[in-house]
Amino acid sequence: MRGVAAVNKIRSMARAFLANPQLLFVKPSINTFMCSYMNKFRARTVGRNLIVHSHLPPLNSKAYSRFVDRHLIARTSGPSHAQIGVTNLCPQNCDYCYNKNRSGRVIDSETIIRIAKELKESGVVWLGLTGGEPLLNKDLAKIVESVSEDCAVKLFTTGCTLTPRLAIDLKSAGLFSVSVSLDHWNEATHDAGRKYKGAFKEAMRAIDTFRNLGGIDVGVSAVLTREMIRTDQTEKFLDFLDTLSVHEAWLSEVKPTTKEFWDDRLVITEEDRLKLVRLQDRYNSGQRMTVNYLGHFEGKENFGCNAGNKMVYIDAFGEVSPCVFAPMSFGSVYETNIRQILGEMRRRFHSDLKCFVNKNYRIFEKHSNGERVFGKESSLKIMDEVDFGELSAFFRLYYAGGRNREAAWEQPSARRITEPA
Repeated sequence: MRGVAAVNKIRSMARAFLANPQLLFVKPSINTFMCSYMNKFRARTVGRNLIVHSHLPPLNSKAYSRFVDRHLIARTSGPSHAQIGVTNLCPQNCDYCYNKNRSGRVIDSETIIRIAKELKESGVVWLGLTGGEPLLNKDLAKIVESVSEDCAVKLFTTGCTLTPRLAIDLKSAGLFSVSVSLDHWNEATHDAGRKYKGAFKEAMRAIDTFRNLGGIDVGVSAVLTREMIRTDQTEKFLDFLDTLSVHEAWLSEVKPTTKEFWDDRLVITEEDRLKLVRLQDRYNSGQRMTVNYLGHFEGKENFGCNAGNKMVYIDAFGEVSPCVFAPMSFGSVYETNIRQILGEMRRRFHSDLKCFVNKNYRIFEKHSNGERVFGKESSLKIMDEVDFGELSAFFRLYYAGGRNREAAWEQPSARRITEPA
């Protein structure tokens, strides 16, 4: 079986190179790194897409070609990944929700489409649509279609209100991946955590709907508590998810996004993270579903945390944040050109070895003055106290093997593609 798996991986890499011959112009050290990273997964074919996991564009897609051109060759300073909250409405009420305390003037669908296109022009090749419950936005398929031709679009959903017709429309619009929220194998436990009776059944129904439709990469998005990680419940949960015939389990831990979770007893340690990293690698060495842990992707041994530079978030009220988990705003799309906001954030955020929120939530607590989401003034004060560490393994190669991080941002080679004014 291992021999067959090795052959399949070689074939997948060959397909990726054939689809992207410009990879020959990528620095050899970066190509070697990317191949080594992808070798930790078993690439899968879903419809026409060759997929490593749902946080990278399909390797044979126009989106991945743009990733190679813009980020691996030209090394544009713009973001590669972004998420947009297309609504803040949600029938569920999870304690750990990163959006529940946000408020303001809701952005309409036309504004969302404009923002998505501007993000793409700035370099975004992967776009996550989140909420609230994004299915409650009646224009969701239209939003997907507006950018999906050369940008990989992933949907995060509880499954509530999904219909077979809407699933078909999303597939036709170009949606490449969906993650349905499911936090536990026990129905009562999942429902209690989301304060919504029937949440488990809705999620299972949505998984079946998307899976039976075919052509869309179907996964489960799970938020793990530190207790689950430390009591070895994660593996039991993964074994349950594997019985659902989903393509992927996307894992994250509960983040200290809100005041209620600024607690050392709830935040994971590096030892906890590495435990999940080892579990992912062990699981992916077999022939089962893909396990994709955020702390693996963003770990120091891979790409690091890139909140505020290669990853950005625009909430349902038009506030621009470093990532979905950071309760901070650096400006509103109603008041400032989004590319200007991205540039200001990028000057303050650099790739780091650790999750920005996990590392700095005590600074949030120090500056908390009743704000549930820090406005720009408070966010800038927080950033004055943030200490970024060393670069991750990827970015040590990306920025010419460990040269000064600030100088690397100003390299002419990093700006060969002219960004929109």
